[in-house]
Amino acid sequence: MHAEPTGVVGLVLARPAHLLGVEPFFMEFIAGIEEPLADRDMSVLLHVVADHEAEIAAYRRWADRSLVDAVVVVNLVANDPRTAALTKIKLPAIVVGDSDLPSVRTDHDSPVADALGHLLALGHRRIARVTGPSALLHTQARTDAFLTGCAKTDVEPVIVEGDYSEEAGTKLTTALLTSQEPPTAILYDNDVMAVAGLSAATALGAAVPDHLSLVAWDDSTLCRLASPALTTMSVDVHQFGVSVAESVLELIGGAEVKQRWSPTARYLERETTAPPSRA
Repeated sequence: MHAEPTGVVGLVLARPAHLLGVEPFFMEFIAGIEEPLADRDMSVLLHVVADHEAEIAAYRRWADRSLVDAVVVVNLVANDPRTAALTKIKLPAIVVGDSDLPSVRTDHDSPVADALGHLLALGHRRIARVTGPSALLHTQARTDAFLTGCAKTDVEPVIVEGDYSEEAGTKLTTALLTSQEPPTAILYDNDVMAVAGLSAATALGAAVPDHLSLVAWDDSTLCRLASPALTTMSVDVHQFGVSVAESVLELIGGAEVKQRWSPTARYLERETTAPPSRA
């Protein structure tokens, strides 16, 4: 006997709760998921936890109590324990990333190559990358693409790990710019770290873009309101969420889940990139 549909889709985020208040990505992503669901009188149940163990425990509670029809799984890591747990408890899931479960995939390689190509074309040869957590598969994929791109040129890769926070953006940018061989360009993994990096560069007297070029990722309102406005790898995060919801609805409805890809990030030039010769 099957449980009655709940009209609820679960999303558990294993991340510090305070980051949700400052990082626009997930709010835009959730808004995109909710749009197709709302048309069908459905909703998203959001739960924030400390780690994957707590996330799996939440899935078990939801399955035991039949609280959700399906869940969306984000931020995959290597040998991710969540996919096996979801299969075991038979809780339907759409995974954001490469998975054996129904998924919405993302091209990380070509956007990194695109960003690197634009910076190289401007003449930059000392390029740093400020990443998100290195355990995340999408961070690893971007880093691999960055290393591959650097290996094809005379660029010595510089990679430092952050956590998407303002604090990380400030601290890591300051460390890079006060190093013996400071970069002439920095590529960030999100918008919050990039905006914080812009402030840190200004505080150190590194004029942007005359002395330093900066490229953000995701392109939220933060990037457009920054002064100068940030060049970014622009992602339609809302449409990303819509695509995930479309897969969820197919899964819940018993239809074959189509293979979907998130919108590919594209280079959007604004006011924080210029040739290093302007320094």
